[in-house]
Formats: sequence, structure tokens, C-alpha cells
Amino acid sequence: MGKIIQEFKDFAVKGNAIDMAVGVIIGGAFGKIVSSIVDDIIMPPIGWLIGGVDFKELSLTLPVNPLNESAEPVSINWGNFVQETLNFIIIAFCVFLLVKLINNFKKNEAPAPKASVEPSSEEKLLTEIRDLLKEKN
Repeated sequence: MGKIIQEFKDFAVKGNAIDMAVGVIIGGAFGKIVSSIVDDIIMPPIGWLIGGVDFKELSLTLPVNPLNESAEPVSINWGNFVQETLNFIIIAFCVFLLVKLINNFKKNEAPAPKASVEPSSEEKLLTEIRDLLKEKN
């Protein structure tokens, strides 16, 4: 049991796990901001343009099932679907721009210095031994 706890500690304090947790928290907050932009700023003018309708309320009500006439009518809430799709597109576009920005920063970094091509002292010694063995044969 102690080994599992130690492995979990090692995982939890690694930079990647902490970075991922911060990303999830910021992503959740960002999603709420985008939802507010879509719900409160973008969709009201669109609803106004189509006749003063709340876009979330747009739906298609299906007729009552003739096999069960006491059942409640069912509706397809396509307005809400369109609104959530718009939320997704905005968030996906922002994530795309963020990844593009990060990739541009990576391109602008100075390349790492190339390792020397000169053989190490061990390689030189092994080469000399090999050459001496070839001369003997």
C-alpha cells in the first residue's frame, strides 16, 4: 500500500499533472465565459432578428404517440443544440489559436547547440586498440 501512495505522490507532484490540473480549471472557467458570451451577447441579437424569440426556446414538438395518448408530448430542442454548438466552435477556435501561439513560440526558440562530433576519449582508445589488433593480424 505504501508503494502505491509513493507512486501517486510522484505522479501528483510532477509538472505535467499539475499543469493539466491548472489547464482543466482554467478551461472550465473559460467555458463559462464563452457560454455567457454566446447566451448573453451573441444569441439575443440573433433572436431579435428572427422575431424576438429566445433561441434556447426554439424547438420542434412531436405529435402525441397514438399508441399512448396519455403520454406527454416530446420536443426536439434544436435551438439549444445550435447554441451549444456555437459554444463549442468558439472554444475550439480559441484552443486552436492558443496551440498555434505556443507552436510559434517553440519555432522562435534558439536551436540547441549541436553535440560535438569529436569522439570521446573512450572511443579514441577503443579505436586505437582496434587498429593495433588489425595490425597484429
